[in-house]
Amino acid sequence: MLVYDRPLNQAEPAVAPTQPGMLAGFSVLELVRLLWQRKIAIVSAGLICACAAVMIGKSLAPKYSATAQLYVDPRELQLVDRELTPRAQDTSGLAMVVESQARLITSNSVLLQVIQDTNLDKDPEFGGGKAKGALASLRGLFGIEVKSAGDAMLSQMAALESLQRHINVKKTDRTFIVDIDVWSYDAAKAAMLANAIARAYLAESKNSQATAARRATTDLSGRLQELQERLRNAENTLATYKAQNNFVGTQDTLISDQQLSASNQRLAAARALTLDAKAKYDQIEASRRAAGDAGAIPEALQSPTIANLRAQYADARKRQAELTSELGPRHPALRQMEKQVDDLRRNINEEIERFAQSARNDLTRARDYEASLNNALETQKRQSVQLSQASVRLRELEREVEASRGVYQSFLKRSRETEEQESLNTSSARIIGEATVPQRRTFPPAMSMIAIVGFLLGAFSASALTIAANRLSPNTSEPQPVRRETRPPAPPATPAVASQPAQQQQRRQNSAALAPVEKPLIARLQESDVVRTLGGILAIGGIPDAARMGWPTLRAGLPQSVFLDAMRDLRAIAARRSPDTLMPVIAVIGAGDSEDRSIATLNIALAAARDGANVLMIDADHATHALSNKVSGLGKSEPSRLGWLSVGTKASRAIKTANGISILPVISGAGVKGSDAKAADAIRKAIAQARSAGGYDLVILDGPAMPWSTADRKLFDTADGLVAFLPVRLDVNEAMEGIITALGDAERKLVGVVLSELQPTAVNHQRDRQYA
Repeated sequence: MLVYDRPLNQAEPAVAPTQPGMLAGFSVLELVRLLWQRKIAIVSAGLICACAAVMIGKSLAPKYSATAQLYVDPRELQLVDRELTPRAQDTSGLAMVVESQARLITSNSVLLQVIQDTNLDKDPEFGGGKAKGALASLRGLFGIEVKSAGDAMLSQMAALESLQRHINVKKTDRTFIVDIDVWSYDAAKAAMLANAIARAYLAESKNSQATAARRATTDLSGRLQELQERLRNAENTLATYKAQNNFVGTQDTLISDQQLSASNQRLAAARALTLDAKAKYDQIEASRRAAGDAGAIPEALQSPTIANLRAQYADARKRQAELTSELGPRHPALRQMEKQVDDLRRNINEEIERFAQSARNDLTRARDYEASLNNALETQKRQSVQLSQASVRLRELEREVEASRGVYQSFLKRSRETEEQESLNTSSARIIGEATVPQRRTFPPAMSMIAIVGFLLGAFSASALTIAANRLSPNTSEPQPVRRETRPPAPPATPAVASQPAQQQQRRQNSAALAPVEKPLIARLQESDVVRTLGGILAIGGIPDAARMGWPTLRAGLPQSVFLDAMRDLRAIAARRSPDTLMPVIAVIGAGDSEDRSIATLNIALAAARDGANVLMIDADHATHALSNKVSGLGKSEPSRLGWLSVGTKASRAIKTANGISILPVISGAGVKGSDAKAADAIRKAIAQARSAGGYDLVILDGPAMPWSTADRKLFDTADGLVAFLPVRLDVNEAMEGIITALGDAERKLVGVVLSELQPTAVNHQRDRQYA
């Protein structure tokens, strides 16, 4: 069945349909019949091939495969840290590590160790004895066997190359499991080799770790002596610099800093003593200058000498007062007492003067002591500034010492750790499944399977030879293309057709009867191809415009589009089917609303007119005549020179538009009983008149609509090509099958299918009413 809803730009090449029971021009029944006739030969060939396959399988040496499983965990054990295994790491990185370990299993170091452990260089299966030279073989004949280093190396290399071909290492996806598959002609040897390879890999992994730790220890130990010497030189430089710049002190501070602090404290104390001495001296001088008693100062009051003198002075004054009252002023006793009072007063003043001199001396001494401390402090300050400048270099030397000490300690600690790790195995790889001796061979397969395969191959080969011999036989005729049975169309009973030469009509009928059914050209009319205008614009005076009659019509200014190209191909096909001297006639038929089909017909005519063709468009829809209703009473008919171009006695004349299209409405009174036949005859007559008079390049019939009457089918005989119109909202293939069934013999005239993706007219009318 043809598929009509597939968008094609051109018709597919004609292919002869294949009838049921046909296979590439060869009948399946004939094929089965031919094979059944040769069944004995085919079965015999299958049995012979089965026996040969069994014999070949028996002659093949059996192979046995053994598998050892390793768990290769890339997260090595951390024996010197707190955690035994590291935390989760990048999965992709771990997978790469496991794949690298899987490649390490087949490395030369591992396989050579296996060869040494199992003596495979002497095993004939693995090339043992094949690497001997001619001289060695000659010596072997006489029992003289001399092994050289070169022969041993050749034997190992031969065994290594052979062992690599016997090994297949694969890693299970998303796991750390590695399978080691080893095959051999001996089952026990295969299991032994698989286990030996697994153990050799673990030993090699341990040795590689120990070798890496040993190499790291050696490198670190070689650097320790240099780092120690560097640390010693830095410490000596620091000690010498301290001695040169008098950086002497306790662990916390220098002696110079301690002395500066002590001197500062002593200077503060000396200044306090000076102030105290000055205050005492000022007080004594103030008491002496005052009119009061000079002995009233605190030092005088505390002195026992002054206290004794003051007591004697008080007694003398007392007796003087007594004598003064008893004796006269000139009495010797009174004068003697006055002299004694003056002596006591002078003695007190002298004692007070000694106190003042002592205070003056104390003040002078305190000032001298303060000045000496101040000078010493200034000297220490200058020394401290010098030491501060020298301490910059001191700190730099100390940093170098600390850095050298830190590096040396780090290397020393790491060297001790790596030295201990030489004897530790941090690898977490282990054997989780040792290889066992296989009980079944892996090659060749079971004899029953070999026999079945041999039988099938023999039977298939015999069948192919039988078919080829039958096809290449000279008595075999070529298959003829299958054609659908058709009846030649009845000749139309129109005057124009009757006037054609009889030979031309006969050739046309014969070609139509013998032409194979081709898949029609398929075109799509999309919303992007058309532009919509408001209805009623055609009623304005002047020449009617077919593009402004309220229907969606092709967009102007688009000379190249898929729909226009398809219409050009469609007209070319219709022109080839029409005689050279006659213009082609195309009838647009199909399912769906009549107005939607008329819209498609108008766009087909506009596509032809846009290419410069003069188109005559005839309304052949006798039931709804949507095109006639659209143009009825609008515009002017053609001039009198084409007045003959009319349908019936009461039909409207053809209406000429500004688009190069002439529209001929339906006959008046269509739809009445018996009028369909008259309208069909009138349309055929109009087509004949247009062909005979000329002036048109293409005639397009709008309709007739389904179901078709006998009169409608006569129009199909007049048309050179039929174009089926189908809206995509329908089941295109099912609707097309219904149209083909209804066409019958006229199916051969189907040249194209227009699939309309435009919105239905009912939806547009409802939208127009909403806008109104």
